[in-house]
Amino acid sequence: MRIADRVVLVTGASSGIGEATALRLAGAGARLVLHGRDRRRLSALAERTGGFAVAGDLAEPGEADRLAAEADRLAGGVDILVSNAGVGWAGAFRVMAAGDIERLVAVNLVAPLRLTRALLPAMCERGDGHVMFVTSIAGRTGVAGEAVYAATKAGLDTFAESLRLETRGTGVGIGVFVPGVVQTEFFQRRGRPYERRSPRPLPVDRVADLLVGAIATGGAERYAPGWLRLPVAVRGAAPGLYRWLAARFG
Repeated sequence: MRIADRVVLVTGASSGIGEATALRLAGAGARLVLHGRDRRRLSALAERTGGFAVAGDLAEPGEADRLAAEADRLAGGVDILVSNAGVGWAGAFRVMAAGDIERLVAVNLVAPLRLTRALLPAMCERGDGHVMFVTSIAGRTGVAGEAVYAATKAGLDTFAESLRLETRGTGVGIGVFVPGVVQTEFFQRRGRPYERRSPRPLPVDRVADLLVGAIATGGAERYAPGWLRLPVAVRGAAPGLYRWLAARFG
């Protein structure tokens, strides 16, 4: 997938993976539409990259459709969507508030579906485009204390796989980027810092390089780091063994 001179919409661009990815895409010659909740940081990023800033919260009803319309108005359409925005919540499900459940489902799952629905028809009509979903290893394996977050990412994974089958032959690529632990503000925002000694968090710049590379090559999925394929393979081949290992080692 050629990136230079393409219009790329990046959600969750005001921090973390989204911000680092936007910088890499700008360096590759992309024209950017940037969406995020932090208006100040988003505006600063737009100034650095020459992109358009569209501030908003994807938890709000109708925000995904508004964003698609704004991207069309500002940039004349979207060639590549990087659906990166996501929120987390850490703790036992039995004490999770209903509002937190709804917010995670709205931002992590419903908004990407709505945004893709708004942008995909034009891509298919042109016979060219790419949609990249940023999911999580939590959606591939399940994680104690992050049941709803893992469920939303698993749903996004399955949606992407199904959509890939639907769009076969249209010229539109559907990719999934599956990160593990990354050095971002995500863990503080979810309410529990990352305290494990291993695996060590990946630098966000390295993750952004891998994500942009995955868009350029057009592969169906990429893990960051690559060894994350191993626990997923063990879970698929020997689920009982995987559950024993997960309960013992986390």
